[in-house]
Order: sequence, then structure tokens, then C-alpha cells
Amino acid sequence: MHYEAHDSEIFVSKLSARALESGFESLLDYYYFLRYDDADGREFDALIDSLVVNETYFLREIDQLRVLVRDIIAKAVANSGRPRIWCAAASTGEEPLTLALLLAEEGLLDRVEIVASDISRRALSRAFEGTFGGRSLRVLDERTRAKWFDEQGDMVKVRREIHRAIAWLRVNLLDDEAIASLGSFDVILCRNVLIYFSEATVAQVTKRLADSLRPGGVLLVGVSESLMRFGTLLKCEERGGSFFYTKATP
Repeated sequence: MHYEAHDSEIFVSKLSARALESGFESLLDYYYFLRYDDADGREFDALIDSLVVNETYFLREIDQLRVLVRDIIAKAVANSGRPRIWCAAASTGEEPLTLALLLAEEGLLDRVEIVASDISRRALSRAFEGTFGGRSLRVLDERTRAKWFDEQGDMVKVRREIHRAIAWLRVNLLDDEAIASLGSFDVILCRNVLIYFSEATVAQVTKRLADSLRPGGVLLVGVSESLMRFGTLLKCEERGGSFFYTKATP
């Protein structure tokens, strides 16, 4: 993650709050603890949880996902049987669950493999629980809510057949070994996360994601994001008003 100079107050606020919560009144003492005494990395993981942005909700940028299901995944199912899909920055789970809902609507959910990952243990814990409320549901229509969710007071819980279709993993997008262990994919979603990285990190992550795509595979980024200035070898294509980055076939 990269904070620009104009974001320094936000960074200091989040960092200071975590340090105080952990019992440190001095940021220097907190720094030395993280560097030399946090042997199991537990406090560093907690700091990551404090710094990451988990802004997500069901049906976010839904038009792009509908095109993905209709024009890419459905065709991949017809051609190869069981495409692999990776949501590479899944946060609390609303994005991969939205994709699973769309696939279920088309009768395709049991014919794909979905892997969802994030670096935040706290976010993954919420995703694994599958219970949501408030901002997560703010654009969810009543039909979808009634069909695929169970009401639990002010909260809803996603139906088991949707949730169990997703494998939830903790993955750092700069960890080559962890990414390699996932294997290759036909579709990768990495939406609305690259904007929080420096340009150098975006280039590194994009290469890792491209390497994880099978020939002909597709990478999706957020509708406000673009990879064109990074010189990626992926080909940018417009489909149904949305942009996709495709890996060339041999």
C-alpha cells in the first residue's frame, strides 16, 4: 500500500490508533517492536488490518460482472468445462459472492472454480462468516436478497450453496511463492485495489497476475482503473461497454 504526501494525516491517524490500542504511546517504540520483537508477525497483521481499505458492497460495478459471466465465463464453460476464477482482492467477500450469485442465476456455479483471497485476516474472517448488513447491502435489490440470502434481524446471511462455492485464502499480492501455489486461472478479478499502490507496485502486481493467467485468460480491474500506461503485454478489449485485459494465445 502507498500513501501519498497529501494522505499523510490519514496514515498517521490509522497508525497512531493501532499503536495506542496495542499499548504504545510512542510511535518509535511501536516501530522497534514491529521490527525486532513481533516474532510471529501477529501485530504486523493487525496493523495491516488497520491500514487496508475494505470499501466494497454487493453488486458493485455490476455491469462489468454481467458481461464477464455472459460473454466470457459462459463461453469458457462451453469450451473447456470448468474455468478457474480468482478474486485477488476479495476484502470482506461481497465481490466474489456477487459473482457467485450471477453464476448461480445462469446455472453455471457448479461448473466453475472460484478462489477468493485478501491480505487482511479480519476481512477474510468476515467473508468466511458470510453475514452482512448496512453498507454492504445498499444497492442489493429485493429479488436477489430474497432469493439468495436469509434474514437475521438487521443482517442477512448468504445462502450456503453460494458461500460454499468459494475457497477463501490469505494471499499477499507481492508474494510470488503464494501466488504460484494457486496455479493458473482463466479469469482474474483485481478491482479497485491497484489505486492504493504506487506505480512501481502496480507494475509488479500486474505482471504477477498476467503470469497467473492461462493463454486467452482475462484480467479485470476497476472501471476507474487502467493498465495502459504500465506497458502490460495484455491486450485491452472493450466488451459490452466494459474493458477487459486479455492474455495472448500462443
